[in-house]
Amino acid sequence: MSSSGVWIFWAILSAVFAALTAIFAKVGIEEVDSDLATLIRTGIVIVVLSAFVVATGKWTSPLALSSRTWTYLALSGLATGASWVCYFRALRFGDVSKVAPIDKLSLVLIGVYAFLFLGERPSAREWTGFGLVTAGVLLLAFRR
Repeated sequence: MSSSGVWIFWAILSAVFAALTAIFAKVGIEEVDSDLATLIRTGIVIVVLSAFVVATGKWTSPLALSSRTWTYLALSGLATGASWVCYFRALRFGDVSKVAPIDKLSLVLIGVYAFLFLGERPSAREWTGFGLVTAGVLLLAFRR
C-alpha cells in the first residue's frame, strides 16, 4: 500500500473498531452504571495502549513535550472523556442503532470546527457530503 493510501486503511479500521465499541458497550453496560463502565473501559485502554507504546519502542519522556502540546492533548483528553461519558449514558437509555448515528454528527461538527478554527476550506462537494451525513443521521436516528 502506498503511503498516500495508508490513512484510508487506518480510517477503515477505526470505523470497524468504533462499530464494535458500540455493540460491545451496549451489552457491557446492561448490569453496571454507565460511568463505572466508562472508567473500566478507560483503564483497559490505558493498559493496552501503554503496553503497545512500550513494545513498539515509541516511549519517550512526556516531560520533554512543550506546554502547548500538553495543553492541547489535555483538552483532547477532556473532550474524549466527556464524549465517552455522554455516549455510554446515551447507550444506557437508547438503542445503539439510534445513538451511534447521532454520535456520528461529530463528522459534520469536525468539518465546521476545522473550517472555523483550523482554516481548512472544504470544497462544495465536501460540504454536500456533510449535508448528506446530517440527513442520514436524522433519517436513521428519528425514524418512525
